[in-house]
Amino acid sequence: MNTDNPTSPELSELLADLVSVTNRLTRIAAQATGESTSPATWRTLSVLSTFGPMRLGELAKQSRVSQPTMTKIVANLNEVEWIRRIADVDDARAWQIALAPKGIRALAEWRTRLGEALAPLFDDLDATQIEVISRAVDLLHECTDVRATDVVKAA
Repeated sequence: MNTDNPTSPELSELLADLVSVTNRLTRIAAQATGESTSPATWRTLSVLSTFGPMRLGELAKQSRVSQPTMTKIVANLNEVEWIRRIADVDDARAWQIALAPKGIRALAEWRTRLGEALAPLFDDLDATQIEVISRAVDLLHECTDVRATDVVKAA
């Protein structure tokens, strides 16, 4: 264990604040863009982008919605060709949901709109402050990309 790290309660409090602030940023950005697409839709596309193809039940679990809700989300995403159904290699009777090229583009465009909507909040930051944010984002990616699945499975 690294003794330079804050104690567990301090770290837990800091991480809780981080989640709160990022949720606030998400709400501000969504409101500023005037986006009418459901947050569950974007979350579903993000899950597929991060973890790759998966069955409907697992996608529902990862997106934190019920399976019937995910069925509707997938039907809507399929209608606009943002996802595609692919055969499950482990079970010929089952299907997996995967991002389609249109879905990849839609997700990238949405993330760009979010960033553009938030940029005015950070216009007065200097290069050092921007580098701090950049490093924090890199660190969050490192920690969550490696450990997120284990934490979710343990819950």
